[in-house]
Formats: sequence, C-alpha cells, structure tokens
Amino acid sequence: MTSPKHLLGIEGLNPVAVTSLLDLAESYVLLNRSGKTQRDSLRGRTLINLFFEDSTRTRTSFELAGKRLGADVINMSVSTSSVTKGETLLDTAATLNAMNCDLLVVRHNRSGAPALLAQKVEASVINAGDGTHEHPTQALLDALTIRRRKGRISGLTVAICGDIAHSRVARSNILLLTMMGNFVRVVGPPTLIPSGIEAAGVTVCHDMEEGLNGADIVMALRLQKERMSAGLIPSSREFFAYYGLDRRKLGFAKPDALVMHPGPMNRGVEIDSDVADDPVRSLIREQVEMGVAVRMAVLDALARGEIL
Repeated sequence: MTSPKHLLGIEGLNPVAVTSLLDLAESYVLLNRSGKTQRDSLRGRTLINLFFEDSTRTRTSFELAGKRLGADVINMSVSTSSVTKGETLLDTAATLNAMNCDLLVVRHNRSGAPALLAQKVEASVINAGDGTHEHPTQALLDALTIRRRKGRISGLTVAICGDIAHSRVARSNILLLTMMGNFVRVVGPPTLIPSGIEAAGVTVCHDMEEGLNGADIVMALRLQKERMSAGLIPSSREFFAYYGLDRRKLGFAKPDALVMHPGPMNRGVEIDSDVADDPVRSLIREQVEMGVAVRMAVLDALARGEIL
C-alpha cells in the first residue's frame, strides 16, 4: 500500500493546489448555505479527531465537515485517554493503525507531532495546529474569506498584528499570502516578532500607524500568554494601548480595509469589540463559516488522493 497524502502545512503546497482547494471549498459554501449538506463522498470512511490541545472551534468544524460528507467521525478525548497514563505518541500511532481509520486530524502542543504521526500511520493526516509551527486549514479559510470579499487573493496588502512569535496561524498565513503574491507586514513589539522573519518575505513594523498604512486586510492575533515567558509584554492594558486594534488604529488602513481574527478573541486586549462586531468591516463570523467549507474540501481532496 502506498503512503497516502497528508496536509501537514502550507509549506509544500503551490499556488495551483491552493487555488484548487479554494475553488472546491467555494462549492461547499454554496452547498452548506443551500441546506442540502449531506453528501456521501466519505461514506464508509472513518475520521478521527485527535486533539492534545483544547480547541472547540477547530475540532467542531472538522467534526461537522466530516459528518456533512458522510464520514464516521470519532472524537478522541486525550484528557481521558491512555496518553495521560504515559502512552507515547508512537504507541498512539500503533493504536490508531489498528483501528484502520482513513483520516486523522491532529492538534498537538509540540511542533512536528503531526508529521511524526504521518510517518507511522496509514491514514491521511491533517495538521490542525502543532506548537508554534503551522495551522494550514486556518490559513486556507482565511484566504477563502478574503477572496470572497475582495474578489482576489493576490496583490493585497495584509497587516498581521500582535503575537507573531507564538502564532502558528501567522506562520501559515505568511506562507500562503506571500506565495499567492500579496504584500505582508507583521506588526508588533520587538519581543513578539521572531528574529529573522524578514527572510519569509514580510516587512516588519513596530508601530501600528506604519504597519496599517494602506492595508487592505488587518488581521489581529490572539495574545498567547500560555506560550510566553514572563516579561514579553508589560501588561495586557499597555499592549492594547499600543497594538490593540481599535477604531482609531483601523483608521490608518484603507477606508474599505477588512478586519480578521482567528479566534478565540481576547476583547479589549488584541481587538476592541466595536471593531470585532462591525457588521460591514469585520469578517470574523464569516471566517467561522468558511472554516467548515475549507475543511470539507481538504477531507474530500485527501480521500480522493487529489491536489495535496
């Protein structure tokens, strides 16, 4: 049996593959909105959600995507599994192989864990976020959201703001957006910008006015205190004063600039409620909807051995 394809990151994809996935996801947006969502393209296939980190939004999105395609979906609760009793990741891989699952969605707090599992299991592995490495389906759903509202996913200026250093969402978005021909700026305090990130093709800004000037898209990131060492920011209040996205700072961007956030949001820390809930400029709710369609497209493409 040949090894199936996996989605371990945006790195390794190309513009043709990204466009094909977005086009397929677009068809699922229309299907989901029609109310005729049950399909049988994954009938007889088993999808396992294996989450070593909590994530209601991503796990539920994958579960819904699998069920809408007709798959048998199993959510493995790591907190009550053998992993907490000392089982290694490779032991878990052997157990999963014995279950003969077809699709394995993995979130792990260690970078590279999904890639390791992909070497050891026969199922197709989808990375749902690993450490500070990547979160590919988030970048794909963000790209779909942008394309639907702007009519394109190239030639745009995108400002990604906040905790770049600890954000796998930022890494995947930088890879995808630069690959597709956009101009990407990362904006934040020096303590939250990785050294050498300019090599990824982005412009580094430490001032929100400079970073948001002329931006088409402003993407705020969650401040990930659970991954930080002490002293990277003075306080949440001071962070918001300088880097939190509010109406005044959004004014530095283009008049029709759109606002995004991968969630969950810390209101009053990285984004103000007035901006997050703006019915015209905020894409945050639309991002959640696009997440289901994109994950349906990824599961469908992997099950058919296409694109990825």
